[in-house]
Amino acid sequence: MEITAGGLLEIRITPADVGKRVSVRRVEEGSGRSPVFADTVGVLTSWNEGVLTITRKDGVSVHIPESLLVAGKTVPPAPARRRGPAASFEELARVTARAWAPLESELLGGWTLRASGGFTRRANSALPLGDPGIPLDEALGRVTSWYAERDLPAYVQASTGSAGTQELLCAELERRGWVNEVSAEVRIGGLAPVADLDADVSDVRLTRTPDEAWLGRYGKVRDPDLARRMLVAGPSVWFASLSDGRAVGRCVVDGRWAGFGAVTVAPEHRRRGLATAVMTALARRALEEGASAAWLQVETDNPGARALYDGMGFATHHAYHHFRAGATR
Repeated sequence: MEITAGGLLEIRITPADVGKRVSVRRVEEGSGRSPVFADTVGVLTSWNEGVLTITRKDGVSVHIPESLLVAGKTVPPAPARRRGPAASFEELARVTARAWAPLESELLGGWTLRASGGFTRRANSALPLGDPGIPLDEALGRVTSWYAERDLPAYVQASTGSAGTQELLCAELERRGWVNEVSAEVRIGGLAPVADLDADVSDVRLTRTPDEAWLGRYGKVRDPDLARRMLVAGPSVWFASLSDGRAVGRCVVDGRWAGFGAVTVAPEHRRRGLATAVMTALARRALEEGASAAWLQVETDNPGARALYDGMGFATHHAYHHFRAGATR
């Protein structure tokens, strides 16, 4: 909040600050004689007809009547990292996209339209990492048509929460009726600490392709042939599994980055260190290939996995969201 030398709160933002990160305090509506205040930090994505829209780092847009504002100021962009390796949003966005390379893609200016028969939203959504080269409404129309031709729902993957992310696009999608169906965090950390974990990896087997047992434990597969084609795509892909099939995982080594995914443990065997063993074995192999940094993606409604990754030292870099055209909540 902006407090002057005289102790007064001031509003130091205007509509000209749209696109900037701001911090505001407002009076809660209906708080009565004893006002209740609420603070919001995020990107000011619009200021129209007396209402501000601020998109927070979690992708949620907050709409605030300017009459309720008591203080506000611009603040520096969110830092790219708290701990772990340094990385820009664009670098990570491209690395994570290569780890889930689509079977089919087409460029629309700076956007990439990706399709893979519906296997994972990441490989079946438009990835905007630049200007589409045409007005947004026209671009979204092209996106919707492109996916309809493939009998797939139209998704746009947009990110929030770090320098260079896409809060303005998220707000524009929301205004046009696109609904955020799922959100996830991109977390990063050092690779060596994962490889150095005290885990029993003697029963972890590493392969270049997933077998039927691996696909069965992963459990998100309707078409095994399609899934296998998708999963093996990437710069250097490794699959890990316990010999009895209780746990599996996947790692993609891409330059200095090792990306972990598909870490799945049989429900009756969770909290026994099996996910740690799988990730440790994969991390050691990635170190041998020259990687030094690690990333992973975890959905925001998965507290168990988030707690596991907290303990391994992974910190949130940014969040991404899959907006679906014409979806209903």
